[in-house]
Amino acid sequence: MTSIRDVARLAGVSPSTVSRVMNQTANVNEEKKQKVLWAIQETGFVPNELARSLYKKNSKIIGVIVPSIDNPFFGELARVIEEEAFLNGYRLTLCSSNHNREKEKANIQMLTRLKAEGIILMTNDETLQEEIEKCNLPIVALDRQIASGNGVSYIHADHYKGSRLAMKHLLECGCKNIVKLREPQVYSSGRQRFAGYVSVCKEYGIPVQYIDCQYDYEDGFRVAEQVLLKYPDVDGILANNDMVAIAVYKVLKKRGYRVPEDVQLIGFDNIAFSHMILQELTTIEQPIKEMGKLAVKAIMEYGQAGKIEQEQVLDVTLIKRETTKERKGLS
Repeated sequence: MTSIRDVARLAGVSPSTVSRVMNQTANVNEEKKQKVLWAIQETGFVPNELARSLYKKNSKIIGVIVPSIDNPFFGELARVIEEEAFLNGYRLTLCSSNHNREKEKANIQMLTRLKAEGIILMTNDETLQEEIEKCNLPIVALDRQIASGNGVSYIHADHYKGSRLAMKHLLECGCKNIVKLREPQVYSSGRQRFAGYVSVCKEYGIPVQYIDCQYDYEDGFRVAEQVLLKYPDVDGILANNDMVAIAVYKVLKKRGYRVPEDVQLIGFDNIAFSHMILQELTTIEQPIKEMGKLAVKAIMEYGQAGKIEQEQVLDVTLIKRETTKERKGLS
């Protein structure tokens, strides 16, 4: 493999001169510069971009930390971020913490050492303030709020409104016995969604009925069985995300329930899988593309202006499909 020393030897210059030409970190006279460029072409030398980023002021690297790459919501967000970063001349370093706080801290430290332009964080831990302050990089928190500070932006959908839209739709569909699969309350998204559900219950004098559920496909199977045991007269289920809703749908069909005739079902997110099941899933659409693009834009703007917008709240949309059916009910 060709090294920087091979290029220097062929060009008749020192390795440090080759490095200065590649990184554009100091003036090199035109004759030497042309010799180096010619030697690079002749040898086919490919510089180590990771190493170069440690020396250059602008690494053009954006770090992305997700709690689990297995969750399609985060996978779709990461894809949008990568496409937007590429279009603007940036590269992506994707890290999955696997729901491990220590791994999230280690990923932040690693991206700091790489001199990333910024970090887009979809954290499972909202108490990373100390680590974020130490990294001295612009941080964009997507979907989940972390402790705020200078250089931290929070971009999220209106979870409160989304839950209200879903709940009101079930009422318009004539549901009388609705059960909420409550999101983990350690996350801002979960707290906002549950608050939206409770607000509609109070507005219409409906009992608050819920079972706690993780944002997890496998947990959806467990919780669906609990719902049917604890609330045998259930006729509407408000799931905490689309993957959980798909698991619930499978349990309902297995137990002989008709959807939506016996039980109506709504998800949250509008991931691609939501319209790939036998009956397409009614859901609340988060603006995934817009969220990803705004996150990259925030990192870029911080690099140019040294400031970042503190919070951006994006609208959500009710997507009506086949797991609900409107009929005369409350309005």
